[in-house]
Amino acid sequence: MASIFGFRSRDPARDRQTDLQRYDRLARLLDQISSEIEAEKTGLENRYRSKATNAAFLVEAMENGSASTGKSSEVNELTKSILNCERRIAELARQNGLMKELRHSLDAIVDESAQGSDSRSGFVKSAGAR
Repeated sequence: MASIFGFRSRDPARDRQTDLQRYDRLARLLDQISSEIEAEKTGLENRYRSKATNAAFLVEAMENGSASTGKSSEVNELTKSILNCERRIAELARQNGLMKELRHSLDAIVDESAQGSDSRSGFVKSAGAR
């Protein structure tokens, strides 16, 4: 469209496509970050279980007299490590919840902007999206 002032506006379909491409990039980034958080959390949970098991066996061995009481510093280190793991796992869970909220908000924005238009076909819906 041209006006008497020489201003041309873009086609609304082109604008919608540009917006969807931008939303798609953001959706992929949020999904990637969520995957990174989950991978870190899973690895940490595995190490946590291992340290908790080691600490339990060490304490039991000390109580049974099969390990010297001098191993208490090792138990203290394992305890510190376990507490750090618990704190980090809680932080990762909080971050993952935030990513899910952001992803849900993005899906709602796309749904809202797509009302009256069937041009959503290129948008990446998250696996957990409703």
